[in-house]
Amino acid sequence: MASYNPSVHPDGLDPDSFDRPVFTATIRPHQSLSRTGFRVVMAGLCLVSFAMSVWAWRMGFWPIAGFFGLDMLGIYLALKVSFRRGASFEEVMISQIEILLARVSHRGERREWRFNPLWTKIVSVDDDEFGLQRLTLVSRRQEVAVARDAGPEERARIADGLSRALADIKKGR
Repeated sequence: MASYNPSVHPDGLDPDSFDRPVFTATIRPHQSLSRTGFRVVMAGLCLVSFAMSVWAWRMGFWPIAGFFGLDMLGIYLALKVSFRRGASFEEVMISQIEILLARVSHRGERREWRFNPLWTKIVSVDDDEFGLQRLTLVSRRQEVAVARDAGPEERARIADGLSRALADIKKGR
């Protein structure tokens, strides 16, 4: 008499393995300055700005000192906005049954796209001089850019990992 074990697939496959990720990546935008680097750059710029303001004041061009202060305020605000935007990230997860792309903004807003890995292909725009410029997941009529804020080298590594993972899934590995 045959017995049935519901936890074992008839083909010998583990049903829990379908949800396990084959590929995962968290993509963060490139930050050129650390917090310490930000302080050093701002201190250096403020010193130069102050020295030029004193020189302009002594030469009789006193209104210029105020413009140097406005320049420093503008640079400070631009770098702060850049740091805040650096908190955003993308998550890519590929399993046997789905591709999940989640984009989280610097405000914490999350947006997700889900694709069937068997119907999804990767489209890339490559430039000889500048490297991989664009990486897109395409499934049916839906296109979503991946690694938008990454540099060309990192985007190429991600494209390679995505391609290998999709190829393995389509081969049934």
